[in-house]
Amino acid sequence: MALEITDANFEELVLNSEKPVMVDFWAEWCGPCRMIGPVVEEMSGEYEGKAIIGKVNVDHNPGVSAKFGVRNIPTVLFIKDGEVTDKSVGAVPKAQLAAKLDAIL
Repeated sequence: MALEITDANFEELVLNSEKPVMVDFWAEWCGPCRMIGPVVEEMSGEYEGKAIIGKVNVDHNPGVSAKFGVRNIPTVLFIKDGEVTDKSVGAVPKAQLAAKLDAIL
């Protein structure tokens, strides 16, 4: 299951992670977010031990969302060594997310 990432634990779980991180910024009311949600959950199992996969609810965590300039959701950030290396905006196919994550593994 994807980690629940919040304003409070973002630095610890994402920025200080020794593994690459994929973070899905979403909200309950967002239709496209509900489309990629199951894909993110599926990938969290597939990449277990290799990468951290997490979700940030933008309604509950405005600090992190603002820090990374997330204006449209779903936005998926790919972070390695505390730096954003790539991002994806909108509902995209699983293959696209997997390719971006594989590129930083």
